[in-house]
Amino acid sequence: MFKGKLLLYFIAFTIPMFLGISAWQSVRYSNLERQARVLEADQEKWVENNKRLIADIATITSSEEIENVARYELNLEKIRPENVLQIWIDSN
Repeated sequence: MFKGKLLLYFIAFTIPMFLGISAWQSVRYSNLERQARVLEADQEKWVENNKRLIADIATITSSEEIENVARYELNLEKIRPENVLQIWIDSN
């Protein structure tokens, strides 16, 4: 008789405990899923930004593009080597 009551109490205690653990895991899963979506959106923004930066680097590092910017936007000209004057300063 005592074992039967003990088993009944054990069952009465464990069922709500399992239901509570199940509810807690559901809430935890929902929170983690939401965090994963936020991180995936951030990752997508970073990837797009990196693609844009790589395209900018490819454009800027092109020697023709650098020369075009220097010549047409900054009004610079290439200097001929014979027009370069080197000055040496003796530190003694």
